[in-house]
Amino acid sequence: MKILITESIAQEFVEDLRNQGFEVEEYLGHSQEEIEQHIKGCDALIVRSATKVNEALLSNADCLKVVGRAGTGIDNIDVPACTEHGVIALNTPTANNMAAGELAVAHAFSIFRNLCDANEGTHNGDFRRGNWIGIELEGKTAGVIGLGRIGSIVSRKLKGIGMNVVAYDPYVQDEKFEKLGVTRCSTLDDLLKVCDLITLHTPKTKETYNMLAKEQLYKCKRGVRIVNAARGGLVNEQDLADALAEGQVAAAAIDVFDVEPSYNKKPGEQEFDNVLLHAPHCYITPHLGASTKEATYNVGSQVADLVARALKGEMVAALNMPAIEGDINAIRPYCNLAEKIGKMYYQTEKSPVKKLSVSYAGGIANQNMEIVTMSLLVGILKGMGVDTVSYVNVKECVDSFGIKVEEKYEPEVKKYNNLVTVKFFNDDGKELEMAGTVFEPNTEVLVSFYGYEMNCTLHDTLLALKNEDVPGVIGRIATILGRHNINIVSMHWGRKANDNSAKAQAFVSIEQPVNSKILKEIESCDGVLKVSLIDFT
Repeated sequence: MKILITESIAQEFVEDLRNQGFEVEEYLGHSQEEIEQHIKGCDALIVRSATKVNEALLSNADCLKVVGRAGTGIDNIDVPACTEHGVIALNTPTANNMAAGELAVAHAFSIFRNLCDANEGTHNGDFRRGNWIGIELEGKTAGVIGLGRIGSIVSRKLKGIGMNVVAYDPYVQDEKFEKLGVTRCSTLDDLLKVCDLITLHTPKTKETYNMLAKEQLYKCKRGVRIVNAARGGLVNEQDLADALAEGQVAAAAIDVFDVEPSYNKKPGEQEFDNVLLHAPHCYITPHLGASTKEATYNVGSQVADLVARALKGEMVAALNMPAIEGDINAIRPYCNLAEKIGKMYYQTEKSPVKKLSVSYAGGIANQNMEIVTMSLLVGILKGMGVDTVSYVNVKECVDSFGIKVEEKYEPEVKKYNNLVTVKFFNDDGKELEMAGTVFEPNTEVLVSFYGYEMNCTLHDTLLALKNEDVPGVIGRIATILGRHNINIVSMHWGRKANDNSAKAQAFVSIEQPVNSKILKEIESCDGVLKVSLIDFT
């Protein structure tokens, strides 16, 4: 079997793969187009962050079985496309956490003490140290956006040098903030207005893309310093360049771009350009987050081991290959149902989940439904923006957020042959419940939503509407959608049993996307109390 390596890993692991009998080709420094043509005849592909494992590459791959990402993020891996092509997608989600965290801290020191400018000046014969008077980090306030593994490392290290650390992460429970000794900010705006340093450590999702744009940058203290060593696109690059030019942001350190350059081309061959390359007081490194000897060793060791084991047919920690016990065809629809229920929570509620209780009733209670519970947890974490979650690492991820999980099996059930019921216990002390079942042929149906009785097929896109239970509300909503050429697939509504509050819950399945402007128009509609967009795509 042939393994193609397009971005370097530690040489000893390349040799280890060869010693196991694999044919290994290191195809470094080539363009995306060249790699797409060269992939033919390869059984496995090992990449880092530059090679795009996309539909074009996968379509050209005639015998590809495994893709291994030597690193955490999977922005460059189209996991659904890998699944469609029958390719196992692997990554090494913890191997370079320390390296990434330390780089962010190093950048913080650099932009507070003007180290890059001072280094350049002295190399050009300028030793006037008064030109590079810096600012001490001791006693200043650092704002950490995203308190996952890397954000936690950065918080701990910044506290260790005497900084006051605040953090914003709506998905993390209070206990983690308390354990780290970090002050929780309820909103992003609360963080922005108090910080001397802002450092980002969140995945790139629809919610976090351009999360620091002009509006947010000008809510900060004048002279704030910003570090982004997480994902390109979290900070709007043009807006940051303008804020640097105007002095609103004193300095920035950037390790990642929204669109990345080729990291293998020589300077004379490089065609990449970006507005931040020309911005004042903006210090840029070429995606060095995982570039330490230790991280290179760790990611090389882990990805080589995973790829070799996958090619040998062993079960490995794959992003897209859950281990399912029992009848796969019978269980899979309940996996889909549970994942959708999990995704719905953070699209309809904001308070972090502290505990989950999932109950299986009816015929499914006689089977091991662990994989269905894992699907629920995958949905919850994806709703939180955790982009590296898989069926194999989902329990570890859930544990890191301190979420407790319990399963119950109840053979007896009324009304339905099978029923999955999930109770969410959140930080606000609420107990919220959803329940669903599967109708033939493999149709996932929501039958209960936060106390409201429903009968809603879970299509790809839904509007969840809480409204006054009076005539005309649904008609007004339908009129708004029609005016914007949004086609309605179906509508479902329900009430709470034995409830005289005159409130109702509606679900509207739609075919076209709905933007924030349309949502606000619906929310302002007479009789509408709350509207949430639920997107399963």
